[in-house]
Amino acid sequence: MRFATTPTREAEASLRDVQRRVYWLDSPDRPAPRSYLSGDTTADLVIVGGGFTGLWSALLAHDGDLGTDVMVLESGRIGDGGSGRNGGFVSASLTHGFGNGLSRWPDDMPTLLELGMRNLDDIERFVALNTIECEFRRAGEIAVAVAEHQVEELRDAIHDQNLLGVDAEFLDRDAITSMIHSDSYRAGLLDRRGVALADPARLVWGMARVAEVQGVRIHENTQVIDFEDHGDTVSLRTPQGRVRARRVIVATNAFPSLIPAVRHRVVPVYDYVLITEPLTDVQWNSVGWAERQGLSDVGNQFHYYRPTADGRILWGGYDAVYHPGNGFGPQFENDEDSYRRLATHFLQTFPQLEGVRFSHAWGGAIDTCSRFTAFWGTEAGGKVAYAAGFTGLGVGSSRFAAHVMLDLLSGRVTQRTRLEMVQTKPVPFPPEPLRSLGIKWTTLSLQKADVRGHRNLWLRILDRLGMGFDS
Repeated sequence: MRFATTPTREAEASLRDVQRRVYWLDSPDRPAPRSYLSGDTTADLVIVGGGFTGLWSALLAHDGDLGTDVMVLESGRIGDGGSGRNGGFVSASLTHGFGNGLSRWPDDMPTLLELGMRNLDDIERFVALNTIECEFRRAGEIAVAVAEHQVEELRDAIHDQNLLGVDAEFLDRDAITSMIHSDSYRAGLLDRRGVALADPARLVWGMARVAEVQGVRIHENTQVIDFEDHGDTVSLRTPQGRVRARRVIVATNAFPSLIPAVRHRVVPVYDYVLITEPLTDVQWNSVGWAERQGLSDVGNQFHYYRPTADGRILWGGYDAVYHPGNGFGPQFENDEDSYRRLATHFLQTFPQLEGVRFSHAWGGAIDTCSRFTAFWGTEAGGKVAYAAGFTGLGVGSSRFAAHVMLDLLSGRVTQRTRLEMVQTKPVPFPPEPLRSLGIKWTTLSLQKADVRGHRNLWLRILDRLGMGFDS
């Protein structure tokens, strides 16, 4: 199936009453804002960023040797960034999917698969032990082929995964369409255990609550402006105060980084999401989807979609919009063209749902890098650690990233720090205007590849260089 580029009248009608705000955050249960940092203070460990990466770092720090006085500084409110507005897929993958990992680190893939599944199991246990009511469910995921050339790609992927012990199942057209009723489907790859679904905002709010019970100090509306190395400590300056710390973790992801090494390797790209009103029983029966798995199609420009606990369908992805000069800010968080395109593609996939309205539409930045996975490093003589570049799929892998940063700060050599993925960094993006031109040409090439089923010379050159552009 070729997804339409021109929005339909039916799609525009479905957006008529949409609210441009994040569904997950549009809740009366959202915690009240915490106080901002005021005055000068000290801490053993300061974490810049209160999303998943930062909060996992705070929670796991108590198991290490970095001290017990831990502080988190969040520039907005907990959940304001990517942690509160993503699709709620909690994946075992640490490498932005099996194929990306296998192409880059084939020798390490058995270890990466084992660590990734163990990481997801640990997240599931953490949620249960701390009674975090975030609708966490080990639902699994189906990757769906929507073009004939993608069917063989799925067969090849399943063969490679089965060789490494991954229990992936091929679904032919009859099998997938009997499960989920869409004429656009050609085949599917079923992963029963490698993905969970959750309400990401409630998960990050619950993590913050548990961290505070453990004694972590969290300050919201506290932006760190810069930091200075003082030899045995690092001081961080905020508009209202200053903190002197023995160790620092920078976990700001798509937000402009304090770390120069990150700025050249990460670009913010904007991803957009729609969510429907609750479907009726008749509408759900017309779709099937009895097991309510997560779904995604397997194009270079792909959609991700999933049900919610209250009977809606979240539908996002496809566009990955880069604004020249690493454009970043609230002015980019709504894109009417992307919303219309998403609504049109939704109704192409599920025409039986014509007449359903979307209740919420939102967008935000993803921190993409040229290898599509997190990378790590240290500054200030090893006293500052950072991770960035998750390129989506960060809800689960952020916990692994936190473990790596804590290992680096402690100077420990572990199974994690020995991984080639941890010891290497992605190729930097070129400076402007080459950056914008390269991303634009890559996006056009990916669009053509989805239609034609093969990668042009430009994409093959990028593959050889280990570079790319994705969301």
